[in-house]
Formats: sequence, C-alpha cells, structure tokens
Amino acid sequence: MRLTTKGRYAVTAMIDLALRQGNGPVTLAAISQRQRISLSYLEQLFGKLRRHELVESTRGPGGGYTLARKAGDITIADIIVSVDEPIDATQCGGKENCMGEAGRCMTHDLWATLNQRVVEFLDSVTLQKLVDEQLAKGLTIEDKPMARRAISTTPVIKPIRVNAPNSVFALGNVFAKS
Repeated sequence: MRLTTKGRYAVTAMIDLALRQGNGPVTLAAISQRQRISLSYLEQLFGKLRRHELVESTRGPGGGYTLARKAGDITIADIIVSVDEPIDATQCGGKENCMGEAGRCMTHDLWATLNQRVVEFLDSVTLQKLVDEQLAKGLTIEDKPMARRAISTTPVIKPIRVNAPNSVFALGNVFAKS
C-alpha cells in the first residue's frame, strides 16, 4: 500500500481549512500559499471533496470553502477515499484470483487483512482530532483572513520622468544658453 501525494495533500488542506473556517470561507489560494501546494492541484482535489459533500463552496468576493459537516464527523478515510486514493496493499487490483487460474497468491490474505486494518485506523481518526493535535502543538491561527489581492493579467507601467531635451531643437536651445 502506498499513500500518494493526492491523499496526503487532501488531508493537509482539509486540516488547514478546518483550522481557519471560523473566520469565514477559506480560499484555495490561501491554503496553497500556507501549505505550499499547487493551486491547480488543490482545485482538482477540492472538486472531488465537494462532489463527496465534504466541503461547500461559496462564490464571489469573500468566497472560498468551508466544511460541509462538522470536523468531528469527517474521518481521514472519508477524505482519502473521496480523492480516489486506493487503499490496497494486495497489489492484486481487488481480484480474488490474483494468480489467474491458480487462484490467490500465498500472501493475499495477509495483505487483505492489512488493508482492513488500515481502513479501520483511518476511519477511527477524525479531522477534528488532527485539528486538536495541531492546536495542542502550539499552532497559532491568524485572527483575520489574509488580505485578498487582485491579480491583474496586465502589468502596471509607471511613467518614467526624464529631465532631458525631447527634440533636436530643445537640445540646440540647451547649448545656445550655455
């Protein structure tokens, strides 16, 4: 079994969201900046989390994401499964006869039992528990949301002030005065 960045980032982002939603909807840009996760990757993950009704989105100015349920009602297994993260240590792809006509591999039952234990463990850990652990470690949350900045596609060009003659005639006048 392997837990890829998809599952790890989804859990990390959900902890960040749960920690800060008391100030209103949390933007993915803010999560991206704090957790150093690509914004486009977060957009993909939160689309899946929203479809599985773990988060809700608010559009417009002041918009962002909030938890759709209480943090104590969301398990880590819910998060990982919602982003399509397979929890399968058998490497058999869910097949009961992973060796084909020969039936199961000799270690199939071992890895299937491990799968079951991992799912039970992840199902026993709530998002609220992870939030509480972060707060117990001394994590401080800013009181107000980060300032929102407009992002412009065109650069702001400031005029350059040059104190020099702007034509041949003006240049001639400068030399005539000296």
